[in-house]
Formats: sequence, structure tokens, C-alpha cells
Amino acid sequence: MKKIITFVLLVSIVISCGTPKTVIQSKKVIKGYWTLSEITYSEMGTFDVTLLNDASKECFIGSTWQFIPNNNTGIYTINDAHCVPTGDRNFIFTIQEVDANTGLYDFLLKPTNVKGKSENDLGFRLQLTQLSETTMRWEQTISVEGKPFKIYMNFNKINE
Repeated sequence: MKKIITFVLLVSIVISCGTPKTVIQSKKVIKGYWTLSEITYSEMGTFDVTLLNDASKECFIGSTWQFIPNNNTGIYTINDAHCVPTGDRNFIFTIQEVDANTGLYDFLLKPTNVKGKSENDLGFRLQLTQLSETTMRWEQTISVEGKPFKIYMNFNKINE
């Protein structure tokens, strides 16, 4: 009898700690190639913003992104010849469910080298606020002069 109770408890713990169904579905939708088509801000004006500690807004617009959810890795490519350096950047990502009712998720993106290792262990927490078969939107909230400032990044799906 003790073995049955222990087994039932163990199975309950494993099931309760599993990945939520909505996160699994989101990983299926995000899989494939995307282009970062638009970056806007919550405030009007001209701002000098470096995204992901890498490049300017202008360099990221038109960048292509590949998400490989079975191992939570990806590559984004800066295509603008005016941006140095151009080329591929590797990353790992995690989608964590925040609120199943609103559909908002925390999205953690960590730049890595080609072998998947982070050189400085820095990551970026964004909100995945919209995800469909053809579009995706990220929001990142930062502080500018002590006030919240949001960066909106809009993606369009290229293909699987």
C-alpha cells in the first residue's frame, strides 16, 4: 500500500511540474523563421537605443530570426550592411507562462556563442504579448529617467 501511495504522489508531482499546454502550443507556433519588421516606443521622440546589448534599432529592423523550440535555441541575423558587424548571432530562449487568461508570457532570451554557451551570463526578459501563426509582438520595459519606457518589437513569420 505504501508503494502505491508513494507512486501516486510521485506521478502527481511530475504532472504538476510539467510544461503548461499553452507554452507547448506557443513553442509550436514560434518555430521557424521570422523577420523583425517594426520597432516602436511608448513615448514620442528620437531615442538612441541599443537592443540586446548588440545594435541599434535601425540595425535590427529587417533582421531575420530562426527559433528552434525543441532545444530552445535560435539565431538572429543582422542584414543591414551599414551595421557592423553584420551576420548571425546565436541565442537560447525560454517561454514561461505568466497568465493563461491574458495570454501574456515572459520570454527570456540569452545571447550565446555558436556552441550555445553564454560568455557573460546576461539575458533579457521580454513579454511575449502577441503570437499568432503570422505575427508576434515582444515588449520590453526599461527605465528612462526613472520612468517606465516600453520598446515594442513586431515580427512577421517568413516560413516554417
